Amino acid sequence: MPAVQRSEFSLALNQIASERGVDVDVVLDTVQNAILAAYRKDHPGVEVEDYRAELNPQTGEAHIFEGDKDVTPPGFGRIAAQTAKQVILQKIREKEKEAIFSDYRDKVGTVLNGMILRFAGPNIIVDIGKTEAIYPVVEQIAGERYHLNQRLSFYLLDIREGAKGEEIVLSRAANGFVEGLFKREVPEIAQGSVEIKAIVREPGNRSKVAVFSAQPGIDPVGSCVGQKGVRVQSIIQELGGIEKVDIIQWVEEPKSYIAQSLSPAKNVSVEIDEKEKVAHVAVPAEELSLAIGKDGQNVRLAHKLTGYRIEIEGIASASNEAEAIVKTEKTVEEPPAVKLEDSDSKEEKIETPKVEESINEPEAVTDETPKKDSEKTDQAEPEVEDKKEE
Repeated sequence: MPAVQRSEFSLALNQIASERGVDVDVVLDTVQNAILAAYRKDHPGVEVEDYRAELNPQTGEAHIFEGDKDVTPPGFGRIAAQTAKQVILQKIREKEKEAIFSDYRDKVGTVLNGMILRFAGPNIIVDIGKTEAIYPVVEQIAGERYHLNQRLSFYLLDIREGAKGEEIVLSRAANGFVEGLFKREVPEIAQGSVEIKAIVREPGNRSKVAVFSAQPGIDPVGSCVGQKGVRVQSIIQELGGIEKVDIIQWVEEPKSYIAQSLSPAKNVSVEIDEKEKVAHVAVPAEELSLAIGKDGQNVRLAHKLTGYRIEIEGIASASNEAEAIVKTEKTVEEPPAVKLEDSDSKEEKIETPKVEESINEPEAVTDETPKKDSEKTDQAEPEVEDKKEE
């Protein structure tokens, strides 16, 4: 049996379906609905439910039936084609959008790349490949600056109903963005050998990430930091280079966990009131500012991370007390010392000046003293002897 040769209509139909990524039957159904809508437009008062349209998938010939009766008007094919063309394109765009959105629904909660296309007031429209997405002002990182054609990483936050139908919403301020960056940069997290237990964040300022590994021999913090800090530095760069990231090892024991949550402060002592969910924390005086953080940010994030209200006080460390004693001893009054420097040896000597011994010492006369001076000295000697005799 000879193969049926496909008509131009059939080829065009399959091409549209292939290019738009939709099924041929979906396109045919859309065309038939468009033809029926065109017939109703030319025949006001017609109940569409009583009519049906049939389309030959090989020739593209269209007919309208009322029940079993063919009621296709003369010349309807040309009118139907013109009217249906716009409806077909609109329907295909809708089907195409549905297919795209279905694909991106599977990507919600992941990090993807995009390019800034234009600004829509405070919001930003981003090209994410197959379609456009909205980057709302509330999901932007405070302090970041954006420009056209800028390429960035984004967190696919949600697909929600907007003013013009469904829209894809992006974020860089969500905690999930930091989690997605860690999954991308740290293979141990992507594979599941290291687990992110909790993330707290003040976008554009600081994040704290608690990590854990149940596998022996794996250092969860070291895995996230990377050799010479290369992994965490890549994450910080993706955050605009302005946000600090503290990586903390999660432990079940609250005291140790709270102490670590106050990083970068060290030598932290913790006592817990489990009933009131309050942690009383003592830190060395020199670590107090680090534990609290700028405007209380560090202790605020530690509270969110652990769930405990944290009360901090600074204490003087033993080293500080010893240093204070040494300084006090050095302040005892001592006679002033004069530094003398030997011009030959360049060594410093400490001596107390002998003021009394330097009084009325006779000047030494050398052999190089001029003759006239020596004569004057000879004349002066008798006067001294006379005074002694008196």
